[in-house]
Amino acid sequence: MEINQAQEPDYESVKIDYVGFVDPYAVEGMVVLKSADGREFHMRAFSGEVARHISSFNESARDSVPSIYKMIEEICEENEMFLVKVKIYESGEVLRANLYFTGKKDMVLRNYRASDAMALGAFYNIPILVRKNLLKESMEA
Repeated sequence: MEINQAQEPDYESVKIDYVGFVDPYAVEGMVVLKSADGREFHMRAFSGEVARHISSFNESARDSVPSIYKMIEEICEENEMFLVKVKIYESGEVLRANLYFTGKKDMVLRNYRASDAMALGAFYNIPILVRKNLLKESMEA
């Protein structure tokens, strides 16, 4: 698989439309991803801490970068690599993600936590791709 290959037809580019919490204690995070045609994917069952990071990255608050994201940023800078896209998909009962890097060489990291991949997507403001079968028509609350 090449980094610069055309977008696969079974994936759709999405934007982070909403970040919040499932519970009143902010323990479990949730995100609503929205495609250009208005279809949505509601993702939950990840830590409230990651939801807070995604929210701050969406607001361009990168000055208080948590250690794991800062570590990835430093590794990329040191190796002249750039994260260029994130793909989110189902793997059994859980969501996973592939991270696509380019630079001196191309590299794909496979089967990582979707929530962390989304946080990196927000941090770097790069395309987040979701399998089309996960997107559903928007529902009014």
